[in-house]
Amino acid sequence: MRTAVRDAVNRTSRKPFCWGGLNGYHQLETMAFALHEVPQTEGETEYLHHLVARIDRVVETHRTLAQDLSEAHTWLRRIADCLRYPPDSSCVSNPQAVVTPDDKPPLTSRHVHHEMETLLSQFQPNFKRQPAQAALYHTWRRLWKRCSTELLYCYDIPGLPPDNLKLEGVFGRLRSHQRRISGRKSTRELRDFGPYQVLFVAESEAALLNKLQQVPMATYQAHRRRLTQAEAPRQFLYRLHRDPGNTVRNLVDQHAARRATLDRQSPTPLSPKMEGSLPMGHPNTPEPPKFSDALNTGKPDFSATSLLQPVFSLLPVPVRNAAAEFQ
Repeated sequence: MRTAVRDAVNRTSRKPFCWGGLNGYHQLETMAFALHEVPQTEGETEYLHHLVARIDRVVETHRTLAQDLSEAHTWLRRIADCLRYPPDSSCVSNPQAVVTPDDKPPLTSRHVHHEMETLLSQFQPNFKRQPAQAALYHTWRRLWKRCSTELLYCYDIPGLPPDNLKLEGVFGRLRSHQRRISGRKSTRELRDFGPYQVLFVAESEAALLNKLQQVPMATYQAHRRRLTQAEAPRQFLYRLHRDPGNTVRNLVDQHAARRATLDRQSPTPLSPKMEGSLPMGHPNTPEPPKFSDALNTGKPDFSATSLLQPVFSLLPVPVRNAAAEFQ
């Protein structure tokens, strides 16, 4: 009997919907009810009657708090029912299946958001006399106001788990696949492409192709160009660190090709007098010598005259003549 009382007082649980303190209180109530049925016999049951008196005193002292805690637990279950958590066993075994009883439309995040707002407006506890419900109310309201939208993506994306543990398991499998593909321990690529891999979870290539075809081609190409532009700085640094010589040559060749394109697009040639007064970057500005040719020959000329020659070509004619006198 002492072990049972000690277990009820110190009962704990890590399950989210199984509160150890509330279950321990109900256990004490049941024990007190059973002990009251013991017949009063002197000597043999005197200890039990002393014990039940103490249990009754503890139960009566914490009755109000237990009722408040029980009501808070009921509201917590209503929140879980509104979120459809935990999901049905059929949804766990087949994540792509959407259960819609009685031919109802599929459940969406907007529908769940509306139900949660209605449930939140109905919950009005007494903050002074119901501390457990007040704590639940403040935590629920603060969490819902801060990240209500981010909590409901699982209702719009089939197969996305509704809790953190299963979601970490999904990304754990993605990290394993990424390491197997790249052969490296780092999975930094998942920071950019992980959400898309979760979105396009499919059982076969045909199902994956069906999902990809739902995106319009123009939208895909626009986002592809944005992705290429966003990846360009990182890719440039990667090439520069691995092969700086070829990277610099490619940059110089791209610059020369761009200058040649601009020269072909110029409408009319300019006179020699106007040529010297062109602003920097104009397509008709005389082309400087290609440093890529010097790099390829292996005999680059880094003298002061050769380095300043592109700068002199951009100056007006009178300034160039005056500068030539000082050379």
